[in-house]
Order: sequence, then C-alpha cells, then structure tokens
Amino acid sequence: MEKKVKAPIHDFNMYLVSDATGTTLQGLARATLSQFEAINPVERFWPMIRSEVQLDRAIADIEAKPGPVLFTFVDKKLRRKLQNACAALDVPCMPVLDPILRSMSSYLGLVPQGVPGLQHALDDAYFKRIDAVDYALAFDDGRNLDGLEEADVILVGVSRTSKTPTCVFLARRGIKAGNIPLVPFVEFPEKVANFKGPLIIGLTESPKRLENLRRSRLQADDNNKNYTGNDYLDLEQIEDEIKKARRLFSKHKWPVIDVTRKSVEETTAEIYSLLIRHRGKLKDLND
Repeated sequence: MEKKVKAPIHDFNMYLVSDATGTTLQGLARATLSQFEAINPVERFWPMIRSEVQLDRAIADIEAKPGPVLFTFVDKKLRRKLQNACAALDVPCMPVLDPILRSMSSYLGLVPQGVPGLQHALDDAYFKRIDAVDYALAFDDGRNLDGLEEADVILVGVSRTSKTPTCVFLARRGIKAGNIPLVPFVEFPEKVANFKGPLIIGLTESPKRLENLRRSRLQADDNNKNYTGNDYLDLEQIEDEIKKARRLFSKHKWPVIDVTRKSVEETTAEIYSLLIRHRGKLKDLND
C-alpha cells in the first residue's frame, strides 16, 4: 500500500509555554524554525505559567488555534496536564529541556532541583549582569574613558558597525564592554591602546553595507539631517575610513571581526570565544 505523503505546512501557530521567563524557549524555537524555508509561524507566547488556572488559559488558546507546543515545565502535574491536552488535540508537545537534563543528570550523578526560573535567580551572577548593562551604557560611544580600563572588552570601529548593540548583548552575559568610534580626523586615544587588561577588538564591515546602514539611519533620525550630502554617506570616504581602521587594528594586533553578514548574536558569540582565550593568556602571564 502506497504511503500517503503529507502536504507541507507553511502557516501555523507555534506555542511556547514556560514556567519561567521563556527566553531560553524562544531562543531554541527560533533556532529550530530558522532551518525551515518558506514558513510563516505565529509565535503564541505563554511565560510564567505556574498554576493550573494559568495553564488552563494557555490550553484554551491551543484548543482555539491548534499548533505545535514547546514547553519548559518542572512541575509534573502541569506537565502531564499540558501533554494530555495536546494529545487530545493531536498536536506535538515537546519538553525541550528534557534531553539536556537527562544527559547532564546521568553525567553528574545528580538529580535536577526541579525549581522553575533558577537561571534568573537574584544571585551574584544576576547582579553582575545588571552592573555590566550599567557599564555598557556609561561607556558607550567613547563618551567616557576614565574607568574604561576596567572593561572586559572594548570594541573599536567606524560608525554603524553594531558596537552599541553588541556591548548590550555582551552585558547580558555579565561581560563589561565599552566601545570607541573611529571618527575621521580624530586620533584614537593612545592610552586606551596601552590598556593591559581589556580585550580590544576591531569591528569592520563592507563599505556598501555601511553606506546603506548609514543612509537608513539618517532617514529615520531627523536629528541627523545635517549629515545628508556630506562625506558621512560618500562611498569613497567610507572605504577610506575602513582602510584606516584596519591599519589601526593591524598596528596594535587586535583581533578583527567582520560583521557584514553576522547578526549581533553571532558577533557576541565570537567575542565571547575570543575573551575566554584572552583571559587564559592573562592568567598564564600572572601565574
């Protein structure tokens, strides 16, 4: 008997149900969905579900507009209720952290605590992240150099190379990051180049993409109308800015990341990897 081929589904609801903030769940869902072309998922987000009454509301939504469910629950009763409801509707219901927890539990020989939202506890790591966000805001765009030597990372690049958003993403990992823009006819502060502790990284981008980003930004920002028509948007000038930036990076032997085709998340991950190696070298020098 010939097996019936299921017609592809392109438009669907995707439920994210969590007993915590759901940020982990959102990241996993988006990473998964990015692997499928020509789909139009509608994300239906139900965070902080910690009672049956709250879960009933989420289940009512699933019943009204069925779709696959990803969830993170540690409460067994809530898990079972959600799974039973989804089974009755014949929609997938996937506990995304279970395989990871099982593997880690087997390796460690320990039982998971089963407490929702532990990754967001008000511990030292939490306050470290808050301090890092404050630091990123205080040392954004080269406005303040006093105290910049305390940074974990300093990003350097011409205008519109994603320095500020990258610093904010690093701060969410508890990494203190500041940034300094490279401005035509303004010398880079030599004292920063002599800092021993921070990892200094150069960010660069293709001239054409930089031109497009700058033009889009200026169109959206009435305060910068005075830039229109000057060298800020001139492609030859932009190419010259990038060449001079690369010479500066090469002079000081700073690592360079080309952000042309990278998301801020990808750039952050690359910086994090470089920082781990940098800290290892500092430790070796101090031992």
